[in-house]
Amino acid sequence: MSSAITILGETVWDLPPLILHPFNEHIKPSILLESSKAALMLSGLIPNEGADPEDLKRRMLSGRYAEMRMLFFLGKDVFRWIDQCVEWAQRVPEFGAMEIRRQSFASLLTKGPPEAVKEKLVRWGVVDYVSIFSRAIGMNAVFIQPPAFEELNEEFLQNYHRYQDFLYRCYMEAETYESLTPANFRFTLYASGEYSRMLESEWSGDAAG
Repeated sequence: MSSAITILGETVWDLPPLILHPFNEHIKPSILLESSKAALMLSGLIPNEGADPEDLKRRMLSGRYAEMRMLFFLGKDVFRWIDQCVEWAQRVPEFGAMEIRRQSFASLLTKGPPEAVKEKLVRWGVVDYVSIFSRAIGMNAVFIQPPAFEELNEEFLQNYHRYQDFLYRCYMEAETYESLTPANFRFTLYASGEYSRMLESEWSGDAAG
């Protein structure tokens, strides 16, 4: 790592922006709320109101599956960004002797994103971004599309986050890679609609000029 730090020095490179698209537009918020409520009832933390245990389990598992799908589609955006970063890095001569892999950018996103990115995520209400992004990466490291509900067993759905945490660790350990820090690499974060509006504004300004 010391040689990498010497090579990079105080230079700061701008990475492609990370653009996140809506991934829950077909999922009713009530499904997630009912799932959380059902889980609490099944665990005895709140009264079950006379509900049938099998119905509660079905509601809980439906919500878990919806959450898993949301993480998968988030991961597609993250992997698209990682691939863009790798392609960009391959064109930078200074990185020729460094082991900059896909995991380098995955680590930058999950372990040390720029302060502006962290602040924006918090404004969006995404406080535990480390778990969310790492689990999204774990999902996309294995699946090319979300598995169907009936193809997943109950235990997996109940504890899907534990499996995704493990898949993320497997992905990160698959190759040796250079760790990147926001001291040398920065990027911006946009919601897709926000990014589109920004581009339209720029194009309008160019046309007016």
